[in-house]
Amino acid sequence: MKGGHALIDIMVTDWIGLVIVGLGTFFLIGEMLVNMRGIFALLGLFSIISYFYIYTIDLTTFITMVVIYFIGLLLIFIDGKLLNDGTLGVLGLVGMIFSVAITAPNLYAGLYAVLGIIIGMACSFLLLKLFKRRNMWSKIMLKDRLTKEDGYTTLNKEYEQLVGKKALTITDMRPVGTIEVDGKQYSAVSNGTWIQKGTEVEIIEVDGTKILVRD
Repeated sequence: MKGGHALIDIMVTDWIGLVIVGLGTFFLIGEMLVNMRGIFALLGLFSIISYFYIYTIDLTTFITMVVIYFIGLLLIFIDGKLLNDGTLGVLGLVGMIFSVAITAPNLYAGLYAVLGIIIGMACSFLLLKLFKRRNMWSKIMLKDRLTKEDGYTTLNKEYEQLVGKKALTITDMRPVGTIEVDGKQYSAVSNGTWIQKGTEVEIIEVDGTKILVRD
């Protein structure tokens, strides 16, 4: 790796991390938000690996920091796909920030790299205005929330009236699944536990169209 470092020494400045990490995060989060058939994923992967390649001095550190960054990215994906409560998302973001900050050669370079993650992540949401978003984010996108201003008053009232009712799980809840109430099916989430199909549960909370149940 040292031979490769000699070819890119001219690029190593404090602010280069902002550009490389920013672009990498932009493309990787962008691939999660919109379907670009892997193009953004490849661009993001190249950018992030380039950052760690520039600043790490041995193979072990390089692999460790790359793994931490992508575990953080995976946690964000899992949070958006399954849990949708922000907990894993925050942990994932912390992991990403830690990996780029600890890899940087000095404080200023680390701050630039962290700023790159924040800017890249924020800018990636602009892609939703240009490309078709993935269905996995339908639950957490603000524009998809069913509010009274959008004309969903009746639907919201229907969901609000479910609180306290008993329901039957018609799929396993891991923790997201489908329940049946009064002959109608709804998507619901358990309170952090896995519930088997055919279990009677109670609806304890409704937030918009998000239904929380417990066994």
